[in-house]
Parts: sequence; C-alpha cells; structure tokens
Amino acid sequence: MTSTYSTRSSAATEPLDYQRLKTALQQARDELIGERGRATHWTGQLSTSALSTATAVSALSIVRQKLNSPNRDFDKLIQRGAEWLFRHQNPDGGFGDTDRSHSNIATTLLVIAAWKLSQFETTPHAATLNETTSNPAVSAALARAWAYVDQQGRWEGLRRRYGKDKTFVVPILSNCALAGLVPWTAVPALPFELAALPQAWYRFVKMPVVSYAIPALVAIGQAKHFHAPTKILPWRWVRASCVQTSRRVLQKMQPQSGGYLEAVPLTSFVLMSLASMGCHEHPVSIDAIRFLTDSVLEDGSWPIDTNLATWVTSLSIKALSRDSLENAIDTSTVEWLLSCQHLVRHPFTGADPGGWGWTNLSGAVPDADDTPAALLALHAYWKQIGVRDSAMRSRIIDAVTRGIRWLYGLQNRDGGWPTFCRGWGTLPFDRSGTDLTAHALRAIDVWLNQTPDARELFTHDLFAKQPSAFRSGVNYLQRNQNSDGSWLPLWFGNQDYSGEDNPIYGTSRVMLALNEVRSLEKSPQIAEMRRKGADFLRKNQNRDGGWGGGSSVPYGKDRSESNDDRSSSVEESAVALEALLTLADTSVADSTIIRGLNWLSESICLGYHRTSWPIGFYFAKLWYYEKLYPTIFSVAALGVAIGVDTIGVDNSVANRIAVKE
Repeated sequence: MTSTYSTRSSAATEPLDYQRLKTALQQARDELIGERGRATHWTGQLSTSALSTATAVSALSIVRQKLNSPNRDFDKLIQRGAEWLFRHQNPDGGFGDTDRSHSNIATTLLVIAAWKLSQFETTPHAATLNETTSNPAVSAALARAWAYVDQQGRWEGLRRRYGKDKTFVVPILSNCALAGLVPWTAVPALPFELAALPQAWYRFVKMPVVSYAIPALVAIGQAKHFHAPTKILPWRWVRASCVQTSRRVLQKMQPQSGGYLEAVPLTSFVLMSLASMGCHEHPVSIDAIRFLTDSVLEDGSWPIDTNLATWVTSLSIKALSRDSLENAIDTSTVEWLLSCQHLVRHPFTGADPGGWGWTNLSGAVPDADDTPAALLALHAYWKQIGVRDSAMRSRIIDAVTRGIRWLYGLQNRDGGWPTFCRGWGTLPFDRSGTDLTAHALRAIDVWLNQTPDARELFTHDLFAKQPSAFRSGVNYLQRNQNSDGSWLPLWFGNQDYSGEDNPIYGTSRVMLALNEVRSLEKSPQIAEMRRKGADFLRKNQNRDGGWGGGSSVPYGKDRSESNDDRSSSVEESAVALEALLTLADTSVADSTIIRGLNWLSESICLGYHRTSWPIGFYFAKLWYYEKLYPTIFSVAALGVAIGVDTIGVDNSVANRIAVKE
C-alpha cells in the first residue's frame, strides 16, 4: 500500500502548552464521567441513519399493506420516517448512511424504495413540512435521488460497490423489488435451505453472506422463492420442503428484543421479506415490529443499532484509568460489566460461552473486539484499587478465565482473530482483522504477564496456550503490515479516503499492542514492526497537528493550513497520540507529539470533541458515528500524556517533553 495521506508540515513547533493540556484533560474527563451520570454504565448515542430509517419505513409500509384495517400508529411512524428522509437529502441528491456522511448508491436506492412503498409522494403532509410545500417538492427530491443513482451506475454501480459479497447487495435489490423498482428476476437467489443444516456446518458450505447475516439469508431467500421460484420443478420442491425448517431457525435466532443483532436494517429486511409473503402475523414478524416501534427516535428516524453500551463502558473505564492510579472505578460499573458476559452458547453464531458483545441487550453477539475491551477494563479496575473482597476477586478471575479461553478458541488458522466466527474467512467482515488481533493480544498479555501472582490466579492451560497463540498472532500482524508501515482495521474507516479505509486508526491500535505487550518487548521482529508503524504515524501527521480527517470534518477548517481544506478529526488524532505516547523510546523534544497534543488540547477547549464524525464501519460498510468516541479517545490519549502508562513506565510529558509554562 502506498501512502496518500501525508500532509505533515516542516514548520517550527510551538512549545507544549502544558496548562491547556491539563485543562483539556480535566474538561474531557468531567464530561465523560458526566455522561454516565447516576447510571451504572455508559450508554452512548449512535447516529441517526438514513439507511436504517429507509429500511424501517419500507418494512412497516409492507406490513401496513397486509393489514385488513387502518393502523394510525403505523401510519404515523411511516409518515414521520419518510419526512425525516425528505429533510436529510444531501445537496448532490443522494443520501448518506448518517446525517454527516457522503452520499452512496446503496442508501439512496433504499430511500427511493421507502418513498415508493410508503406512497410518500402522494400522501398529504403540508402540516409537517410547510404550508407552501406541496407534493411536487417530493417529486423533485425523488428526481434528484434518481439522478444521483444514475450517476453512480444504477444497478451495476450497486453491484460494483460490494463486489462478491452478497451480504448487502441482495437485501437492497430485494427491497427494491418489493417496491417495484426492479423485477424479482434481478435478485440473486440465496440458498435459505442451507440454514436447515447443523450450525457447526455453516462455515464449510461456502455461504454467500457473512456469518451475522443468516437471518437475511433465510428471509430474503424465502421471499425470492415465493415471488420468483425456480422453473426447475424438482429443485423447487426441495426448496419448498425446507421453508418451515429454515423459518424455525429464523425464530430460534431472534433475540428477546425482537431485533437481530439489535440492528434496524437487518431486522427490517427480515420483516419486509416475511410480510411480503403474507407472514406479517408470524411470531418473528410480530417481534420484529415491536423492535422497530420501540427503537424509533424522537425525531422520527432510526439509528443503525440500539446502542454500544458494553463497548463504550469498557473503553471509558480503560480511558479513565490512563491518567491516575488514584482514580477508583465505581464497583457498580464493574458489576454491570461482569453481568454482560455471555455464559451460554449463543443461538445466533453458535459461539461458546465466555465472550462479551457490544451491548447488554439481548441482540448482542460475543465478538473479538468487545471481549478484549472488557478484559482490559476489568484489569484497570483490578490494578487501580485492588480487589479486597474475596467474592468479587473470585468473580473477576472466573470471568477473565472464561474470556481468555474464548479468545483462544476463536483464533483463526492464519493467526489472526475474526469478529464472530472462527473459520469463515472468505468474505470481508468474517476474515481476521489486524485491529481485532492486536486487541486480543493486549488483553491476554495484561492479565497473564502484567498481573502480580498471575500463575497463582489462573489455571495452567491459559499459560500453556499463550506462546503459540502469540507467535501466530504476531506473524499475522507482520504479514499484514503494509509496505508504508501501516495496518488497515476491519471495523473503522475514513469516508474522505478514496478506499474508505483508515490506516491511522488501524496502525494506532496495532501499535498499542506492540508497545504494551510485555512478552514482545525484546523481539527484533517487533522492534522493526514498531519502527515502521511509528514512522507511518509521524509521516502522516496533518499540517494542523492532528491526524486523519478530511474535507467532511465539520469543524476546524479555520485552523487548517492545507490547501485541500483538510481538517483533522479528534477521534483519529487521539488514537494516534495514544499509540505514539506509549512508545518507550519517544524522544524528549518530540515535535510530532508536541504539535499533536497542542492540536488536541485546543480542539477540546473549543468543543470539537462534542461533534462526532463518521469513523465507524457497521456491518457491510455501513457508516456510523458514536457520540462518546471523541471524548473517550481524548481522555485516553491525554491521560497517557499526563499520567503513568499501563506498563508502569513514567510516561508523563512533564518529564519527557519541553514544557511551556
């Protein structure tokens, strides 16, 4: 990979404004703690989503069509959702995944389908829009949306966006078929009958969708079979014989909340498919309707997922532990985090007990990012205040033991860690990820190698498996380091980069592992990987002093010195600084760090951390932003700068960097 992101300036570096640094940290910490309030945990807030809103409107519209009598509640939800979409069309005529995202062909097609199914163009709505606004305004918006889609290549452009991965392109085409925009013959048939096989066989039968999309495979596959069955009679009979069996799988996978993965799009695709076959009163449909009506936001839109409560709580605990060993973590928060561990085999992915998902809600699935985050948060609690209560001590050790065993069991043959399921690996979001692998290595190491008396606390099998797991994990990271020293993450991106990837985030997260894992300290292999990664971050610092970002960042353009109107993002700048600050050999007068800390401190004082930017990838390249990311990442970075880092080395900038008093 060739770097195209370098905008570093050779201008003289201003001295570090240490007082502003302390003020910024205190402000961010206070706000982060305030976000928890009196609750036992952080909930955060996910962005509103045009994509989620469009799919929910489509699903509820199809259900409404099947009802024998009017339903005013449905009418209100559909109308408000359609109007929200009308108000959030981008200037180019398209729609982005969030209200701060670039337009894309997938979301734009889904909005067009939602308007068609809801009959929005012909529905009276003057009372909520404007007395002078009439239906022609909606017609004009629809025409602009189609013009954008045509510019992107319409149906061929949609297929081009997703390549061989049918996880999202088939649901979009099926949604459009239900709206009459394409014939059902244009929708690829999904092998829903494969869901009738034992769950352990799924990874061997070359599923055309990623592991988390099995409900869509079943429901959309059945809808295609219903609306455009194959002309080969024997095969049609075989498929028909599998409908009820695979539908029972669909019901078994559905969580108590009714929302598959707590995700509005996935749940909506399932609901619209079943409803289109006249199954709107099936138990799966009833629960899916309940989920959609429960998760709508006050403004009439839907978020991409309910929340990331477990994830942001784990990250917050770890971030707050960075700057002071005196900062005790609330025991009730740790109790809550322990309660989120999955203790039974998961019906959705078949995952063994022991992992954590992204939320405490029933639709979550244990994964290889949230599990390490929880383990690191528990260690921060253990390290900071000690655990004198024998019962709590025992609970934590048991939870950590289960968590580490779960991570060992998930590691792929290539040495990396995937998100949900071991061995799928053929589609983008089922393969191993460098960010996930680094996170797993950090979490295992901090408990087994950095905890006093660890060999007395944990069973022998955890230590016996570690050398092999770490050796293959490090080899995986080495093989996947790009020629410019960067790593690409699996679940985060940058919408202003041509490839929508995010080497700043990926490199920073891998560097944290290389810097903090004790067992890797003396390895020449690690030293070279670390050097190349650090060089990449230094070379790709922006002229304003931060990292990442781009022209769509909604703040800081008045501070940018670059000619391309580029502004750094708080999120990426913070993770890059945290990675560089944990390097043991950072020089005393490091101009990169000084400029970065000055930029981040000033950004927080100006309130830029209160405006999140789409940095997160959800399933199938769906963008989201999370309210707490900028604050959490900033607290972690500035905490390392001022406090003592996790490997016990005096890392305070007051002792390492020239200070402006």
